[in-house]
Amino acid sequence: MILIGQYDSPFTRRVGIALTLYGLPFEHRPWSVFGDAAALMRINPLGRVPVLLLAEGEALIDSHIILDHLDSLMPAAERLVPLREPARRRALKVAALATGLGDRVVSLFYERRLHAAAALALTTRLEGQIAATLAELERRRAAVAAPYWHGPSFGHADIAVACVLRHLREALPDLMGDHPALAAHCAGLEALPVFQAISQAFVPPS
Repeated sequence: MILIGQYDSPFTRRVGIALTLYGLPFEHRPWSVFGDAAALMRINPLGRVPVLLLAEGEALIDSHIILDHLDSLMPAAERLVPLREPARRRALKVAALATGLGDRVVSLFYERRLHAAAALALTTRLEGQIAATLAELERRRAAVAAPYWHGPSFGHADIAVACVLRHLREALPDLMGDHPALAAHCAGLEALPVFQAISQAFVPPS
């Protein structure tokens, strides 16, 4: 398998971490959505990362779909998502909140960076969505006494939150705010060897 995308993308990074934790061999091609746009669009017309190229040539896109495929390759007991309800849907909701937050961080960063005068209505809306999602994630994490979101071991939801908050902290530090439960959660994960190995400082487009 070939994973395409730079690890400063929280979406690519969460896939790289999952591949590593699952012990699945893969080649990493750190293509940029700007510098390698033409090559990227030949395999994903959306021009987005991550892309996971399978051995048979199929290109999987979107981190949720890629992780679903990786889960299918693993024994049930080793999957990084709860198998039973309601824990499964709760974990998926946390992951969806995190990745939705990541989408809004990317949109706001580009709006601020690529336009001489950012659209006030759009930036205000995005900033409000980011703040509200952070507050919801903080509320949910503060209510959990377990070491990780859904028990004694971490899974896709924990990984998504940590990757997205790292990206937010580096891309839009003015919007981080004070979220002690999330900060402690992410600090613990970022200290783990797999998070340090699958990592890249944010590189803004030039």
